[in-house]
Amino acid sequence: MIRALLATAVMLAATPLAAQETWETVPAPAPMPDPAETGMAPVNGIEMYYAAYGADEGIPILLIHGGLAHGDIWGDVVASLMSDHRVIVADTRGHGRSTNDGSAYSYDLLAQDYLALMDYLELDQVHLVGWSDGANIGYAISQEAPLRLASHFAHAGNVTLDGIDPAVDGDPVFGSYIEMMAEDYAGMSPTPEGFEAFLGAIVEMWSSEKPDAWEALETVPVRTLVVQSEHDEAILAEHAERIAETIPGADYLLLDDVSHFAAFQNPGTYAAEIRSFAD
Repeated sequence: MIRALLATAVMLAATPLAAQETWETVPAPAPMPDPAETGMAPVNGIEMYYAAYGADEGIPILLIHGGLAHGDIWGDVVASLMSDHRVIVADTRGHGRSTNDGSAYSYDLLAQDYLALMDYLELDQVHLVGWSDGANIGYAISQEAPLRLASHFAHAGNVTLDGIDPAVDGDPVFGSYIEMMAEDYAGMSPTPEGFEAFLGAIVEMWSSEKPDAWEALETVPVRTLVVQSEHDEAILAEHAERIAETIPGADYLLLDDVSHFAAFQNPGTYAAEIRSFAD
């Protein structure tokens, strides 16, 4: 899988996409607004970058990005939500500006990192918005520490490997995302030359699963909205629908005319759906 992803990214670097529809491109996100607070939190043996925006009142919204990305992909969404919410973003372990201590990536470990970040920021509870790997981290938190979540907006996550569309390996839109994140990694990471090894380590996480994943979801008490994109390149719609059917009381939302990268492609609608669900 890693060779296919790297080959696709290299091909796209030389051959621009001839896209016509919104869901056929991954637009660059807007610059982040000025934060109210930012820093490096010492959690679980790493330094984890975080930034806070908006008024310091009410239950905050914690935005968790997808694999290979970083907190700054949320620029447009943060600019919208911060007008009436406190919004927290962070770089997951080994992503963006955050360090890793050599540990293998797993969703359980990443969930513990975010719980430790919440402790560091003295946050009892958050509305969690998880995209892709962020949604998977959210599912792990929902099982391990459900009382820390007021709600979970879970976009484009998967709980078993059969939820992944095998065509994603050669998908040009997904390949363009990898190329974009490789460039960002080189400019942000404390190990700027290490993207290929980083990608390999993340692919290892993507390739693992828990045998009892469905059973674990059956007792999740967190108010959950399972979000799927009409043209998702990576996650199968029937998988997202099954997650929504399995989590007690969960709702299901289909985003029209966007792909796995809906927050890049239509951030206004994305932020409006987050606000509607959190409120």
